[in-house]
Amino acid sequence: MLQLGDEVTLYTVVFVLVLLGTKSPMWSTALTVSLYLFLVMFRFPQVPADRALQVLRPAKGVTGSGRVSVIAHRGGGHDAPENTMAAIRQASKNGAAGVELDLEFSADGVPILMHDDTVDRTTNGSGALSQMSFSELAGLDAAARHRLRDKYAGEKVPTLEDGVKECIKLQLTIYFDVKGHPDEMRQADPEVVTALTHRPWSLSRFGDGVPRYSSLWQHYSMTLLDVLLDWAHHHVLWKLCGVSAFLVQKNFISPDYIQYWAQRGVEVVAWTVNTAVEKQYYQELLQVNYITDSLLEDCNPHY
Repeated sequence: MLQLGDEVTLYTVVFVLVLLGTKSPMWSTALTVSLYLFLVMFRFPQVPADRALQVLRPAKGVTGSGRVSVIAHRGGGHDAPENTMAAIRQASKNGAAGVELDLEFSADGVPILMHDDTVDRTTNGSGALSQMSFSELAGLDAAARHRLRDKYAGEKVPTLEDGVKECIKLQLTIYFDVKGHPDEMRQADPEVVTALTHRPWSLSRFGDGVPRYSSLWQHYSMTLLDVLLDWAHHHVLWKLCGVSAFLVQKNFISPDYIQYWAQRGVEVVAWTVNTAVEKQYYQELLQVNYITDSLLEDCNPHY
């Protein structure tokens, strides 16, 4: 549930910043009230808590005393070619409670499962999705760049429909990474459980912590934007989107952080947890759901 302190903090900060910028109490009040009305009118409500728990803590596939759900990232991209039917089936076989899948579209509007906006990294083809019809995509080998390419040779780029049907058949929860038009999904079905994904300092630093920019002014300007983005995630965006879960890069999760979100009716999900030691920590101590590239063995970190 929304905490009163969140509301007070948000509107106080907005009022003070506008007052400092305009020196006008009238404008400060007007803009603060406008923000309040905007959030009231346009934000999506959280789905009921029992509905969210059905998705986030299902009876099938949970593990440990905290009923933790293990989610296969892109279907478990280390164990099988990512975002393929083979990956979905392998994830179920390996004991995943669900799969995280990426939604994209072909040039002729067919929804498919693919992470990138080009086919170069994962298939034997080359080019942008926006320039390729589904019939062209169907002729590609989605296992061509995978470490187990011989085992999964000829694996096809699946449609969204085929992937969803397979997940339903295998009773897998689906975590969709929707890069465009997520608001349309909520409008079409208010029962969709919604989450935000966040990695702090992502604008100024790469996943391993190395600065993105050699120029000091660029680095510090992006760092400032990172601070603002982080504040927006924790005080505005989660309310506006009506999220029930917050997917956070694993290195930034602590017991206090989990408690912060629990007080707001939001579940924390860690990504991407790829070693046995880390999995034990998130599963047994923190008792939060986590996303992993492999359910079989340790693999390289994924930021």
